[in-house]
Amino acid sequence: MDRNRIGVAATAALAPAAWGTTYLVTTQLLPEGRPLLLAALRAVPAGLLLLLLGRKLPKGRWWGRAAILGMLNIGFFFPLVFVGAYRLPGGVAATIGAIQPLLVTGLSIGVLGVRPGRRAVLAGLAGVGGVALLVLKSGARLDGIGIAAMVTAIALMAMGTVLTRRWGRPEGATLLDLTAWQLLAGSLFLVPLAAVVEGAPPALSATNLAGFAYLGLFGTALGYVLWFRGIARLGAGPASFLGLINPVIATVGGLVVLDQTLTPWQILGLVIALAALLAGQAPTRTPTPADALPAPAREPVTASR
Repeated sequence: MDRNRIGVAATAALAPAAWGTTYLVTTQLLPEGRPLLLAALRAVPAGLLLLLLGRKLPKGRWWGRAAILGMLNIGFFFPLVFVGAYRLPGGVAATIGAIQPLLVTGLSIGVLGVRPGRRAVLAGLAGVGGVALLVLKSGARLDGIGIAAMVTAIALMAMGTVLTRRWGRPEGATLLDLTAWQLLAGSLFLVPLAAVVEGAPPALSATNLAGFAYLGLFGTALGYVLWFRGIARLGAGPASFLGLINPVIATVGGLVVLDQTLTPWQILGLVIALAALLAGQAPTRTPTPADALPAPAREPVTASR
């Protein structure tokens, strides 16, 4: 890869790296048993902040596109991930998340008209295997609802990733705008649903507020801007492989915070997962016109954004 592509990949990787801390933050800092509340409080402040910075609203068909992307990437995805975090060990959730590159590869055939190479498929399979070795433990608890929630969440985000690549962003809009629209579209669904299903929010402690601030600023506002930038510059497939950093960071978080240790099998899994991530960064060799982004999506993102 050239230096510019390496730089884009490195910054985009910060998003799944931040997401890799979600399980630890959820279990250690946030209120228990309130997945819809957690999803809403993660999305609303981040969306309002980015809208304040970008100060643009969607126009024309982008109202509908923003709503679709907002539901796929935020409105449905956030609460399902929190359900998975509540009901599954972090290792099981991370292994399910590792199927995203394979899902994106498959969806890209129909949506983008991109035929995946053999290397992408093999790298995707290797990624799942590496993550499984890294994070799964014998006797891991398998909860049916938690597994269904995580599989659905990853499938929805995979579709959101592919459509983000397909649609790009409208002329004159920045990545801040695109991210804000999706977060607020998801929030319009999450806030009333949380109020109806879970009732009034509980009193939040300083620890809870710190957890929400971290997830909102780093794991959401900054994370999603970098993620969408990576999709636009790298392509849906290569960007999806960066998600393998998520379980790596989750495991490192356990080592540091929970005083865990790595076994030789886990070290092997770490090596395989990272190798799959690197192998998946090769650009698609035969993109079709359907995969081309509108011109604004290929424009450089200036520092002011």
